[in-house]
Order: sequence, then C-alpha cells, then structure tokens
Amino acid sequence: MWQNILEFLQTSGYAGFANSSMMVLGFIPGELIMIVISCVLLYMGIGRKFEPLLLVPIAFGMLLSNLPYGGVFTPAEGAQPGGLIYYLYYGVKMGIYPPLIFLGVGAMTDFGPLIANPKSLLLGAAAQIGIFIPFVMAFYLGRAFPTLGFDLKAAASIGIIGGADGPTAIYLTSKLKPELLGPIAIAAYSYMALVPLIQPPIMMALTTKKERQIKMEQLREVTKVEKVVFPIAVTIFIGLILPSAVPLLGSLMLGNLFRESGVTARLSDTAQNAMMNMLTIFLGVSVGATANAARFLQPQTLMIIALGLFAFSCGTACGVLFGKLMCAATGGKVNPLIGSAGVSAVPMAARVSQVVGQRENPDNYLLMHAMGPNVAGVIGSAVAAGVMLSFLG
Repeated sequence: MWQNILEFLQTSGYAGFANSSMMVLGFIPGELIMIVISCVLLYMGIGRKFEPLLLVPIAFGMLLSNLPYGGVFTPAEGAQPGGLIYYLYYGVKMGIYPPLIFLGVGAMTDFGPLIANPKSLLLGAAAQIGIFIPFVMAFYLGRAFPTLGFDLKAAASIGIIGGADGPTAIYLTSKLKPELLGPIAIAAYSYMALVPLIQPPIMMALTTKKERQIKMEQLREVTKVEKVVFPIAVTIFIGLILPSAVPLLGSLMLGNLFRESGVTARLSDTAQNAMMNMLTIFLGVSVGATANAARFLQPQTLMIIALGLFAFSCGTACGVLFGKLMCAATGGKVNPLIGSAGVSAVPMAARVSQVVGQRENPDNYLLMHAMGPNVAGVIGSAVAAGVMLSFLG
C-alpha cells in the first residue's frame, strides 16, 4: 500500500514542481512563477474587468500549460495522441484563425465613422509608425546581441505587435518566423487585453488638459450605398496594390459586407457571435498555453515581451502626437485623444479615448470620432503586414 501511495505522489503535480527543469534562483520552480502570473492576469480580467473576453482564456490557457504533468500541450508521438490544446494550436500555427477573426471583426464593426471622416485615416496611418520603430530597434539589437536571434524576419514579427492586432501578429509571424509564434502571440494578445491599463498614462502625458477637453462636431450621416461600396472598393484597391494583404483585409471587408449589405443577416449574426466566440476561446486558450515556463522564462522571450510593450506604446504615442498636429492644423477642432485609437485594438482603444475624454469633460463624446482611426488602424496593420510579407516573405 505504501508503495502505491508513493507512486501516486510521484505522479502528482507537486512532485512535478520538485522535478522542474526550470528553476529560478536555483530553488523556485518556473511553473509556479507562471501559475502566479496567470492568476494575476485572471484577477485583472475578472476582478478588474480588463478585456475579460481576451484575458480570461489567455490566462487560463497559461495556467493549464504550467500544471506539471497536465499534458494539455503534449505533442503527438507515433500512435500516442497529443493534448487537446496541441491540436487547437494548429489553427494558430497554420494561420487559420487570424483571417476568420478578421471576418468576425468586420461583421462587428461599423465603418461609418471612417467614411464620414476620411481624415481619420491619417491617424490610423500615424499609429502604424509604432510598428516600424521597434522593427528597426529589434533588428539592431539582434546584430548587437547575436544570441537573441533577431534577424529581419524576427524583427518584423516583433514590430507588428505595435499595431495592437493579435490576429495580424499571429498571421505575419506564422509566415516569417514560426518559431517565435508563442511569445509573439502572448505579447500581442496580452497588450491588446491591457489597452485600458497601458494607454491612458501615455495619453495624459502627451496632451494638455485643454486639448483633452475639446468637443468635436457631430459626424455626418453615412448612406447605405457608401457603406456597401466601401468594403468592395477597398478590397479591390488594396488587393491589387498589395496582394499579400488579401487574406486578412479581404476577410475583414467580407465580414463588413455581410453586415452592411442587408441581405446576409444570418451570416453576419454567425460571424459576429457564434463563430467569433468559438474562435476567441480556441485562440485565447491555445495562445495562453504557449507560455509554459521552459519557453517563457528565456532571455529571448522576455526581450520580445519588453519590445512588444515598447512597440505598443510607440503606436499609441505616434497616434496621439499626430492628433496634436491635426488639432493645431484645424484650429482646435480635433481632440488629440482620438489619435490613440489609431492602433488596431477594436473597439477597446476607441473606448479608452472616450473614457479619458469624458473624465476631463463629462459632456465629451469621442467614441464615434475615435472609431474612425480605430477602423483605419485595423486596415493599416493589415497593410503593414502585407508590406512586410512582400519584402521578407
């Protein structure tokens, strides 16, 4: 009996901590550190409500993959099947989930604010500078520290995190640098989920109280014809210039056409709800599960996480600074806060612009104005990924 009890204890997760191959400071199991991190993220998603639809599945996937002997991410070997999340991760690895998520995003998003105010395209474009500054920095860091392994393709995969667009980051990395897919996906989706925490300090630091209080004029009414023609025209125009952007951009525009055409209500409803919810679960859990201790607690991964935060901050800052430029050029008619929504996190970034603006002026309603650059940011990040694929793919 005692032998059976001993064998049982040796197969438990507690024994797995003792046998961990990743000991921090020589005595702390890396898996235990990752479980603590996942619990913190769960608290932020559930207790603080920081984008729970993203943060809860990501954090729980991280928790599952760091339970010793859990086997949820065990690869298939011969006749032995792999773990559940090992198979779910194929949708990430093969680039299947990102275009489908773009289809759902397109079906959920009203492009009207962008059509009503085409100048907001400039704010979305300015925020994409946050992709290229970290791209250059990561490349030169790779040359200075060869052990990091940051070549041009790795630098592009890191830089795309600045667009705050998880699906685009996954899609580009799966094509350019698949071995970095885990840390890139974790960084991209974690920072998307933490938009309400990361963006406000940057927005407050770069704007004055007077600028944050600016009230913007109501947008014009957009006709149904404009809304139907827009996704078709954008797909043709950008698709001919940049074919490598078609999988993402085409899916985004198809989803929006489902929404606006008026004859595909069932398809639009499925894309917005059932399909999008399933994909969010599958992608969130499988992305979170890539953050096991052996892979996550490495210098290369930690540097990617740090550069990803820098990239996201750059995108926010560039959008706000260009918003200040537009404010000055229009004589104070543009609130610079909407520039922060130029990153691709839809609609989280637009909501943050609204919250920060209303905190300064309770009568300020910036949400629809911020949706213009927010939608432009989605298109811009897909175009940026297409450019990188064209040159490096």
